[in-house]
Amino acid sequence: MKATCFKHILEFKRPSGTSRGVLKTKETWFIKLTQEAKIGIGECGILRTLSIDDRPDYETKLQWVCQHIHLGKDKLYSELREFPSIQFGVEQAFLSLNAQTPFELFPSDFTKSKAPISINGLVWMGDKDFMKQQILEKLEQGFNCIKLKIGAIDFESEVLLLKFIRSQFSEKEIEIRVDANGAFSSAEALQKLAILSKFKLHSIEQPIAVNQHDKMSDLCLRTPLPIALDEELIGVFDTEAKQELIEKIKPQYIILKPSLVGGFKGSKDWISIATAHMIDWWITSALESNVGLNAISQFTYTLTNSLPQGLGTGGLYTNNIDSPLTVKNGTIFYDTEKTWDQTILDN
Repeated sequence: MKATCFKHILEFKRPSGTSRGVLKTKETWFIKLTQEAKIGIGECGILRTLSIDDRPDYETKLQWVCQHIHLGKDKLYSELREFPSIQFGVEQAFLSLNAQTPFELFPSDFTKSKAPISINGLVWMGDKDFMKQQILEKLEQGFNCIKLKIGAIDFESEVLLLKFIRSQFSEKEIEIRVDANGAFSSAEALQKLAILSKFKLHSIEQPIAVNQHDKMSDLCLRTPLPIALDEELIGVFDTEAKQELIEKIKPQYIILKPSLVGGFKGSKDWISIATAHMIDWWITSALESNVGLNAISQFTYTLTNSLPQGLGTGGLYTNNIDSPLTVKNGTIFYDTEKTWDQTILDN
């Protein structure tokens, strides 16, 4: 078996705003395995300033993986404890190598075009008019669950946007999730949650910044609006530490990005702990290319979670890898009449 890795810069169709700034490009890396006539591929994607493995030795570690691929998936995974996105890439690459075709990691009704996955429509941060335009587009596209990134414009304008949606659609017609990415101060968070709760929202992701466990615990206890942990899960490696975090904060939901929490194995570890504490969850992409998004989508389908998932990011880029993944009527499905751009395997 041989392994190589290469970098790919994904370019956004239009700059996308978050509370950490505006994204124009997204770096990602691919691990490619070859063994006799078979090829396997996996994506290692980091989000700058967010991923715990956004560090200067990232590419060096990728080269180390390629040089030590003979160790096998399990040994490599354990050696990559501090590099969750590379763990995920390694998991994908070995599954891909051993699959019937390189892109069908988890054969199911999803990969046979028989069953779609319900997803939320993502509305990026921007000025009021831009966000309103996106909201209307998502509704026209058939989404009945939308997720708004908030925290970049003034809170009053964001409240007006929510008021606009609710003036048109009840909570039974449109489910609204908001993601603050830690934008609220702990002093103002409860007051803002009370205002947001008037709009019958499904949940809010990460209202305050990470590593304020006492404050987040108190907020989850007193909140009028269900809270989902997202960034709070990043960098928590040990099962015991995960259990302590969940028991301490007691969130209403957790959100899992496989690239940020150690891939399939890391996600299942969090799910097991959350389920034991009667905490629900859903899975979302971390702006991967269609290679990583495909792996996440196929994995997610096997988990039989009925909540809308966060898997609608494949159309963000001008230079994504063409794939059968298709978003329509608020779902993502695997269109077997479409084909993969096989040139990604030729690098």
